[in-house]
Amino acid sequence: MNRAVKTTALVFGIFAGGASIEHGIFEILQGPARPEGVMIASMGPPCQPDQVWNACEPAMTIIPSFLVSGILAVAIGLVMLIWSVAFIQRKHGGTVLIGLSILMLLFGGGIFPPLIGILGGAVGTKINAPLKPPRPAGRLFAALWPWALIVLSTWLVGQWIVGYIFNDYLVSHVTLTTLLIPVLIVTLLVMSVIAAFAHDRRKRAHSKTQGNHNL
Repeated sequence: MNRAVKTTALVFGIFAGGASIEHGIFEILQGPARPEGVMIASMGPPCQPDQVWNACEPAMTIIPSFLVSGILAVAIGLVMLIWSVAFIQRKHGGTVLIGLSILMLLFGGGIFPPLIGILGGAVGTKINAPLKPPRPAGRLFAALWPWALIVLSTWLVGQWIVGYIFNDYLVSHVTLTTLLIPVLIVTLLVMSVIAAFAHDRRKRAHSKTQGNHNL
């Protein structure tokens, strides 16, 4: 088993599932009101998208009810959490996580979180897969494990603290919230995946070397 790869898929799935629950709770609080369109703001009044750094948690739903969308988003999020923790290492664990992430996207679970879940599912399909020998740059990338994932996890939580403290600044500098912050998250996601694969490749190569020495 590729343990670093498994851990990365698990963490991505947990964050995606948790975000789906969060979006869903805000949607439930808006009651049975009918959205004006497919694109919605998970946080209802008094939250105003142009006055909050997170734009009131945008999402989409194909269900014409905030209440039903919220219930589905919470339910899907709970299933994602359980699946990520207990079943991600199974044969089709990653594929199921991808499917749940797509449902999450369609039923009010957010816009960006489902992408994290889909990436986690894609990584999860490689938990038990054979890995290619490490490349020359593998040692450098392997050294980023698990720090890239730790930094990513810290930022996914810490951005809410930053947003709360510097809300007015972020709202007045739209580029930070619409470009730089998403780019930072995407970069950390990619680096976490690369580091996980590099670590497992290096560890497997080291185990083979040790085995040959013991023969």
